[in-house]
Amino acid sequence: MNPALKITLNVIGTLCVLLGILGVVLPLLPTTPFLLLASACYVRSSEKLYERLTSNKYLGTYILNFRDRQCLPLRAKIYTLLLLWASLLLSVFRFESQLLALVLILIGAAVSAFVLSIKTLRDD
Repeated sequence: MNPALKITLNVIGTLCVLLGILGVVLPLLPTTPFLLLASACYVRSSEKLYERLTSNKYLGTYILNFRDRQCLPLRAKIYTLLLLWASLLLSVFRFESQLLALVLILIGAAVSAFVLSIKTLRDD
């Protein structure tokens, strides 16, 4: 792999981990999507960082649940959808473009459908 690409993926992955950690304590910042993106970056650029992330006793469960069981916790789904629609609607009302509003709503609907299509992790 190109060394510059490897460094770029490591930096993006690390930023996503930091945002994911913030998402644990900030209610409107979703944890799981950032950790999944970090995982995707690390798996392509650094096996060592990927192992550290997935073996972490707090953050690893988010990634392993999605990777192994193809599911997300209900809380993660709710936060993801709330943040998605809050930011999209803020953008729609801030910029008075009907075309932009239509595009953002279509993107929001597609992302929402994807999130809702993922199985929900049940606490058993």
